[in-house]
Amino acid sequence: MRQSGILLPISALPSEYGIGCFSKEAYDFVDILNQCGQSLWQILPLGPTGYGDSPYQSFSSFAGNPYYIDLEKLIKDGLLTKDECDKADFGDGKIIDYEKLYNGRFILLRTAFERAKKSGVMESPEYSDFLNDNGYWLNDYSLFMAVKNENGGKCWTEWDSDIRLRKPEAVVEYRNRLKDDIEFQCYMQYLFYCQWKELKEYANIKGIKIVGDIPIYVAMDSSDAWAAPRQFQLDEENMPIEVAGCPPDGFSADGQLWGNPLYDWDYHKKTDFQWWTQRMEQCMDLYDMIRIDHFRGFDEYYAIPYGEKTAVNGRWKKGPGLDLFKTIKDKLGELPIIAEDLGFLTDSVRQLLKDCGFPGMKVLQFAFDSREESDYLPHNYVRNCVVYTGTHDNNTLLGWYEELNESDRKMSQEYLNNNWTPGNEIHWDFIGLAMRSVADICVIPAQDYLGIGAEGRINTPSTLGGNWVYRIKPDAFDNSLISRIRRLTQICGRLSGK
Repeated sequence: MRQSGILLPISALPSEYGIGCFSKEAYDFVDILNQCGQSLWQILPLGPTGYGDSPYQSFSSFAGNPYYIDLEKLIKDGLLTKDECDKADFGDGKIIDYEKLYNGRFILLRTAFERAKKSGVMESPEYSDFLNDNGYWLNDYSLFMAVKNENGGKCWTEWDSDIRLRKPEAVVEYRNRLKDDIEFQCYMQYLFYCQWKELKEYANIKGIKIVGDIPIYVAMDSSDAWAAPRQFQLDEENMPIEVAGCPPDGFSADGQLWGNPLYDWDYHKKTDFQWWTQRMEQCMDLYDMIRIDHFRGFDEYYAIPYGEKTAVNGRWKKGPGLDLFKTIKDKLGELPIIAEDLGFLTDSVRQLLKDCGFPGMKVLQFAFDSREESDYLPHNYVRNCVVYTGTHDNNTLLGWYEELNESDRKMSQEYLNNNWTPGNEIHWDFIGLAMRSVADICVIPAQDYLGIGAEGRINTPSTLGGNWVYRIKPDAFDNSLISRIRRLTQICGRLSGK
């Protein structure tokens, strides 16, 4: 069945109080998707963000970001007052100011927590069930965050050795001493999960499936790495031996040094991939489909000696391959997974994708290289793929097009049969190209439908600052735009049935 959807991070919604969240605006966007005839809403990872504010560097693979908790709902529930929320400084709201969010949001959530304790929420069966059902990750995460906050936000590798190495007596001592802070962390996760599941249920009722996004790696500064160091390539002091990244290429002479700890795949195989199975099972509880980032890393991964300043001296090592996905399938059944297979692909990773049967990704912005034929040109697509005009790591369509060199721009115009001049809405030509393709699924970033230039870019890889801050304006999707998207969706045979 042909489907289409829109890519928009939760954070980019025009909610009140500094950042997009599970607020009325999120429900409004579901309605917009429905009115546009879409069937998918693709989002970015929902985990709590750390240094750099990237959703791909989270404090936990299982926890949710407290920033997404709807404060207006807490006002309705009597846990906060509107005056308290209005007095907090979250910036002008046009873009996300993460420093102000950090300084103001948690104070309000702490106030709500103290009032919730007095109201008896913590004694409710629902809260007790949440703690029991999620204890396998929540117990470690809540302690991790409480200790991290006590240490001024420092990475756990800089903590005192007793708790850094999780010595049993230290764990007991910290759990007792930080009991209230630990419970606060648990309560925020309870609010997050309750509000998210309400939003997801509403979306599903409206015929909208949620496409979640999970990074292949965990952050070094995460409860995952701290609580289960045996799962990673760490030494006896729990420090990395090698870290993740990408080798030098035409875009970066030094490569990309991500710094994530690498998995000890031999250990994971001995445990029958228990951690990965738990992770995928939880993701299927949160989402309807899952996009797995950096799929190539399951075939082969690039390992860089810890302490290197660049990625030049890394080496390729063998990943778990098909064994991982066979195990997950045996335990959880067939899962609706999208494989992020962008970049340079070897024959072995192509074979892995074929053996798994997952749809790969096609990005139009990668298609128009006048020097060579490209797999990303629509006439080369197979049905079992997902086409995008761009991803969260790309410029917007208009921003990209304006930066194209003359020969590549000429090629794109010839392919489109369009001699573009400013004002001709070239973004709609590319959107139409993606929608008309044979790809079973087509996903268009919201900024491309809105015709926004480079100012709408979400992330520029390998840079710090200015990323992940974009927000759409209220009423950006007016009736005229909604009608236009719906008609194109209908013409291209992708109209949702609801």
